[in-house]
Amino acid sequence: MDEQLQEDPFDAKLREEMSYIDDDGFTSRVAQQLPVRRRKSAARTFFLASVALVAVVVAYVVAGRGAFVMDVLGWFAVMPVGLLLTITIGAGLVVTAFGLYAAIARARKVRS
Repeated sequence: MDEQLQEDPFDAKLREEMSYIDDDGFTSRVAQQLPVRRRKSAARTFFLASVALVAVVVAYVVAGRGAFVMDVLGWFAVMPVGLLLTITIGAGLVVTAFGLYAAIARARKVRS
């Protein structure tokens, strides 16, 4: 436990010697050659949201105008409680696993 609390001597040395190193403008030249980040346009966002909305409406109409929702609700109403609980816990575990994976991937991206 004490080993984890001790400061790494290399980190301490680097922090002590954080002086500016003249690179003769190399950093600014490299930064100028980097591609410019594209800004997300409002038109693109509106277009994608509109396409998604149209797709939802088409799927709703093709699927029988929501009749399947009543069928599924009726099926859940007569389902044994144990099976319903198992499905609920399973779905929760799947969502938790995806969330954990996303959090770990994001943490790795931030570290690098």
